[in-house]
Amino acid sequence: MFSDGQILFAKIFLVSFILFMIYLYRKDLKMHKRYYPKVWQVGLTTVLIIVLFTIIVFSLHK
Repeated sequence: MFSDGQILFAKIFLVSFILFMIYLYRKDLKMHKRYYPKVWQVGLTTVLIIVLFTIIVFSLHK
């Protein structure tokens, strides 16, 4: 389906992309801590709301 060159390119691209994203995240880590100190609370609240709605929907359809 794919040639050896295409698979090699995909692997190199994937590894370099992930490393580049890690580098950029670490570079901006101080800014994230300064401007978004409670972002974990927003994420946790979002997950809890989704879980709550899922429980409600499944309990109403029984």
